[in-house]
Amino acid sequence: MEVQGSLNLVGYGLSAIGGGVGVGLVFAAYINGVARQPEAQRVLQPIAFLGLALTEALAILGLVFAFVIGA
Repeated sequence: MEVQGSLNLVGYGLSAIGGGVGVGLVFAAYINGVARQPEAQRVLQPIAFLGLALTEALAILGLVFAFVIGA
């Protein structure tokens, strides 16, 4: 029995872990910055959402590559 593309999905699983860690680091830095200077929330919030979007875009790109290479 031959399984095609299973190694690609394992690679995507590992990249999804990286995306989760990246989102955690982005929001940990955001919470730390707001806790230190609450008046900077308006400046830090868009930066945190931009970091979230870029981190998740890389995770979605990993999913796309896993399916494209596996085909």
